[in-house]
Amino acid sequence: MRAVICGYYGRGNGGDEALLVSLLQMLPSEIKPIVLSNNPRETSQRYGVETCPSRDWWQVFQTLKKADIFIWGGGSLMQDVTSFASPIYYGGLMALAQLLGLKTIAWGQGIGPLNRPFTRWLTKKVLQQCSLVSVRDDISAHLVANWGIRPIVAPDPVWALDAQSVKGLSDLPAPRIAVNLRPHPLLTPAKLDKLTQALIDLQTSTGAFILLVPFQKSRDLPLCEAVARQLRENYQIISLEDPRQLKGLFRGVEMVIGMRFHS
Repeated sequence: MRAVICGYYGRGNGGDEALLVSLLQMLPSEIKPIVLSNNPRETSQRYGVETCPSRDWWQVFQTLKKADIFIWGGGSLMQDVTSFASPIYYGGLMALAQLLGLKTIAWGQGIGPLNRPFTRWLTKKVLQQCSLVSVRDDISAHLVANWGIRPIVAPDPVWALDAQSVKGLSDLPAPRIAVNLRPHPLLTPAKLDKLTQALIDLQTSTGAFILLVPFQKSRDLPLCEAVARQLRENYQIISLEDPRQLKGLFRGVEMVIGMRFHS
């Protein structure tokens, strides 16, 4: 059976890549995955799977026509806080798969916030037609239960991800603190300055080694570099593309200060 897997893949986001790897290692052997990716060549080479360009609607349509199953592969795909277009895109793909007669599954989802009537309506309609809905938190479960859907409430799938050790991590002095920041309207320059000063004070009192960890390098790295310029010593920016190594990194630290969900 052929399963099209849809998510925020091929965009360099460590958390979403971790979700993809978790799903791929869970799939039964008789299921052949086809991953919709923003960078299909990289995704194919990295994970050894068939891929399809996620923004090429004609190719996506042809791929869906030849498939049996459509899976939302984890994450907060259906929310309209950071993007109004995002739930329309993912909801539209789910609706198209249902029109084509595919079995559809919403897997490991964080549903909402959905502030606009249209995105709430679209999410409700496609979830009501799913063969299975699993969510990763009680708020999402309560929301979809109000729509007459009985979801499975389960831990976020990344808990099942296999970890790989990070070379040289154990050689760094302890305690080790991982810091994961991301751009956000609430993280103003003034608040970033306060956070940076707090890290300096924490280092002074504990002798901690700071690991600045960008999850999505294109967006998070500038913040890491801004903090690094203020730290005098005992720090390192560590950028990992393999989500299994990211999990290994977090296994090797004593504390995490994180903004992204999967940190």
